[in-house]
Amino acid sequence: MIIDAHQHFWHYHPESHSWIDDSMQVIRKDFLPDELAVILNANGIDGCIAVQADQSKNETDFLIGLSQKYNFIKAVIGWVDLKAEDLEEQLTYLKQFSILKGFRHILQAEEPDFMLSKEFLKGIKLLQEYGYCYEILIYPKHLPASIKLVNQFPDMRFVIDHIAKPNIKEKQISEWQKGIESFGKHKNVFCKLSGMVTEADWENWSPSDFEPYLTIVKETFGFKRLMYGSDWPVCLLAADYKIQLELCHRFLGNCLDQEFEMVMGGNAMQFYKI
Repeated sequence: MIIDAHQHFWHYHPESHSWIDDSMQVIRKDFLPDELAVILNANGIDGCIAVQADQSKNETDFLIGLSQKYNFIKAVIGWVDLKAEDLEEQLTYLKQFSILKGFRHILQAEEPDFMLSKEFLKGIKLLQEYGYCYEILIYPKHLPASIKLVNQFPDMRFVIDHIAKPNIKEKQISEWQKGIESFGKHKNVFCKLSGMVTEADWENWSPSDFEPYLTIVKETFGFKRLMYGSDWPVCLLAADYKIQLELCHRFLGNCLDQEFEMVMGGNAMQFYKI
């Protein structure tokens, strides 16, 4: 099964999607499953993982509701306040929805130490106890704190979104490389080949821009811990669905069939327990 391990749905609203600034007019509208279903079918994709884009309880309910209507949504990554005093009560309620596989917070908008606070760590511990995974959405400056987080939970399933968002546009690599390579020995940490085109020059990128970064994540995680993700519709800022998919196919062009199948779906099915 071919799985797009990272995409979003939303009813666009200026307040809840305030991160969509004036430079992102192309995604200032609704993006819903009927539209994505056509795209996935045209590109030979069997299913997807719907990931939160808004930090609210309603977002989690919204994505779960969509998954009940569209069976190509194979898993949901929601949002929950990991510092909430009633977190365990919330997780007990949410556990009835088997489609919900884990959670994400927009850590890239926080200071690095946010993820190392006592309350946040307690929340991660509860996620682990309830069998959920956690998605790490960060910039390179957050990588040192992220490795400290991961070190405390060797049995927790983590995945790094968007290869930790290196500044591909400016070809900055050293700080990111040092941080990302720290995850190599942590077999419980996976990495998504997603969100790369929007870290490059939206108008003038070329496939070669991504090669050094992709080489490093391949050497760090190996094919068994990498997953393809489109980051649709955010990818539309720099590339349509087919073009960003071709970048991943180009990267996997010389690998074995088994390795291709793992990155393009097998690893996601394992990680999300689909």
